[in-house]
Amino acid sequence: MAITFGSVTPNSNTMSLTLTTQPLNNLITNHRTNFVFCGRSLGYGHTLSFSDQRVSSSFATVVCSAANKPSPSSDISSTAKIRSEVLSPFRSVRMFFYIAFVASGSLGAFIAITQLIGALANSSRATEVPEILKGLAIDIAAASLFAFLYFRENKAKNAQVARLSREESLSNLKLRVDEKKIIPMSSLRGIARLVICAGPASFVTESFKRSEPFTESLLDRGVLVVPLVTDGNSPAFEFEETGELATRRKRLWQLAPVYINEWSEWLDEQKKLAGVPSDSPVYLSLRMDGRVRGSGVGYPPWNALVAQLPSVKGMWTGLLDGMDGRVL
Repeated sequence: MAITFGSVTPNSNTMSLTLTTQPLNNLITNHRTNFVFCGRSLGYGHTLSFSDQRVSSSFATVVCSAANKPSPSSDISSTAKIRSEVLSPFRSVRMFFYIAFVASGSLGAFIAITQLIGALANSSRATEVPEILKGLAIDIAAASLFAFLYFRENKAKNAQVARLSREESLSNLKLRVDEKKIIPMSSLRGIARLVICAGPASFVTESFKRSEPFTESLLDRGVLVVPLVTDGNSPAFEFEETGELATRRKRLWQLAPVYINEWSEWLDEQKKLAGVPSDSPVYLSLRMDGRVRGSGVGYPPWNALVAQLPSVKGMWTGLLDGMDGRVL
């Protein structure tokens, strides 16, 4: 068997791969070659095609190509659209009536214009001109108002769907709980309030130190921290305590992001939308339902989180899960 790798074609992002198989000493007259292509990149919008061309009874050539295409993560997911409808169930109704009122006002304005032309052309109807102009002004004003309301509602809808789509992309990112368990972030919905600390190792280490006085209170409020290191170094987590306190400190910082490139891409997109420099250390605070409740440049405000978030223990467990603050 011979394997030949082709080069990437300029400006096309296309890679060709040729595999040639030939039976040894023609001892095998009937054979079947199975090709299994596996790789993480094929799951992100890449297409794979191959053709099998028989040159002779003992010679087979398979030509494969992989071409980059836009990632489906950039598209608005159907889940985000459904969540948008659930969060704003009457928006579609309002937009329908806005369109209906715009159409009605436009039709009235058209009729008024035809009447105005007729009145201007006939001197005997000159007395009707002021009344026609009054009706025309009302129709134009009504059509303009409802057109403005429609476009404002549509803009809010698009912004909400885009935000929900980004949150869905975030929920699909992977976290390592321990050496044997990797879960998507969506698995922690309704269980924990995540705080993402993203920045160089020194920033994450300092965030770790600043959280120490609030360890108990943060855990009581269901907070878990996701340290996302962006400079490739390892943060220095030193658990100097012993006993129960050390265990709880490790629990607060037990999560670790998996596939850092995917996390970095998502984070860079958020920074670009927010107008934040790509090298700035940031934090993101998530609600219990996985939506972003707060974010900023710099260290997480641990004391503010303790003051604002309700406890997940006691008789009010479950009733105050939504009291996480407004959604950004």
